[in-house]
Amino acid sequence: MTEFLVKHFIKDYQDVEKVSVRTAYGVLASIVGIFCNVFLFAVKFTVGLVLNSVSVTADAFNNLSDAGSSIIGFVGVKMAEKPADADHPFGHGRMEYIAALVVSFLVIEVGFTFLKDSVGKIRNPEEMTFSLISVLILLLSIAVKLWLGLFNRKLGERIDSKVMKAVFADSMGDVITTGATVLSLVFLGVTGINIDGIVGAGVALVVMWAGVGIARDTLEPLIGEAIDPEVYRKIKKFVESYDGIEGTHDLIVHNYGPGRSMASIHAEVPNDVDIEQSHEIIDRIERDAGKELGIFLVIHMDPIETRDESVLKIRQKTVDTLKAIDPECSLHDFRVVPGEGQSNLIFDMVIPIEYDEKTREELPKRLAEKMKEVDPRYQCVITVDYDFVAKTEEEQQTERR
Repeated sequence: MTEFLVKHFIKDYQDVEKVSVRTAYGVLASIVGIFCNVFLFAVKFTVGLVLNSVSVTADAFNNLSDAGSSIIGFVGVKMAEKPADADHPFGHGRMEYIAALVVSFLVIEVGFTFLKDSVGKIRNPEEMTFSLISVLILLLSIAVKLWLGLFNRKLGERIDSKVMKAVFADSMGDVITTGATVLSLVFLGVTGINIDGIVGAGVALVVMWAGVGIARDTLEPLIGEAIDPEVYRKIKKFVESYDGIEGTHDLIVHNYGPGRSMASIHAEVPNDVDIEQSHEIIDRIERDAGKELGIFLVIHMDPIETRDESVLKIRQKTVDTLKAIDPECSLHDFRVVPGEGQSNLIFDMVIPIEYDEKTREELPKRLAEKMKEVDPRYQCVITVDYDFVAKTEEEQQTERR
């Protein structure tokens, strides 16, 4: 079904880097979400009135808020499509994130409202009747929500949309909450005990938690998050693939909405090559990055020594010494300024940003001391730098252990 909808309603659906195609994916997801959630609201609201069940009614209004969320998402996607103007030179892409943030507050508000109603039901239980047909209808609702969630996840992975991935998480929360509602009805039918208020409170808490999760995922790109490791490798590999580029470092990516990014990177070039030749290469890479990666890339050119064996030997010794101290650290922009009684080793030292202040201060001092042991004339002039790349999932799991 997902492929059928994508192929029939999205032109050039495979060209996911284009803003217009990303917008079409967002519009499709919003329309499908509105249709499914309005349908579920109508069904659950009717069942809730018949059963006099606050948990079913809460679930119904949760679906209505999801429909409202899809409408806001639709508006956000369309506004994000607006091109750059004098006041917004990088476009309006972040409107999609702002729309998702509004959605998260709506979800939290709905959950809080029904939490209060559920607490009232716990204090003053009301009569509720069991209906097998109602249970079957709610099971149908679970199936629809499960499909809708997987639909959004598939589209979200295809265009790398945080908003759609958040909708997937919200839909899975709805599957859990509706399942809990079914459990309360079945429990009533088997035991005759009404746990509707308790289950309703649980449903409300799950809904609120889903809203908090959406807000958290949306705020990250708005505040400024670390570079995804895959994006980092992709840009680095792209720049370094050109002849005349010896290496890269200091990659920073600024996100201005899905598919709208600006990046800066330092590219190392041989110091004995004509500067105009290196500049022409840099210009070509910047143009090609816009066409092939869809990124506005700004490259800073760093000349490095590639032939002087004495400098290369000192650099390698410095790298080996640093790795022995802490393999997580690295260095770049290495230069040697020789003198009769002292040789300055000038370079940037990259330290993981999660290290505490004390460690960040001690590591450069330890490296400088070790290099003096290699040669008393060596005087290290170190500039501390940080890596802006996010940890991979494996690294995050290792830290949690």
